[in-house]
Amino acid sequence: MAPRRCRRACGGDAVNAPGNLLCDLPDAGVGEVSDTVHAAPGLRIERIVSLGQTSPPGFWYDQPEAEFVLLLAGAARLRFADEDEERTLGAGDWVHIAAHRRHRVAWTDPEHPTVWLAVFHE
Repeated sequence: MAPRRCRRACGGDAVNAPGNLLCDLPDAGVGEVSDTVHAAPGLRIERIVSLGQTSPPGFWYDQPEAEFVLLLAGAARLRFADEDEERTLGAGDWVHIAAHRRHRVAWTDPEHPTVWLAVFHE
């Protein structure tokens, strides 16, 4: 899929100019791509682009910080170790993941980029 082109500035910096998280998407065909949008003490904001990637079999994220995840585009399914069912996410859906809550990415759309906004915080 060709990167989305936008009329507004895509880059921008967090202080002086706006950016657009859906512009100029990187090619995630070979692997998931994560870019830090902003970082400060106790806070990190990332744009993550997936295209069919999942967590490796048997792997669970167990992060020291909490994570707020917003799906901006695409589709995904998350699995939590303490839940029986996968959670299906579409554009606009979000979830807050407490620190050390074990989770994994069970599926991302292999046909269209899945764009996540992940906010890691203490």
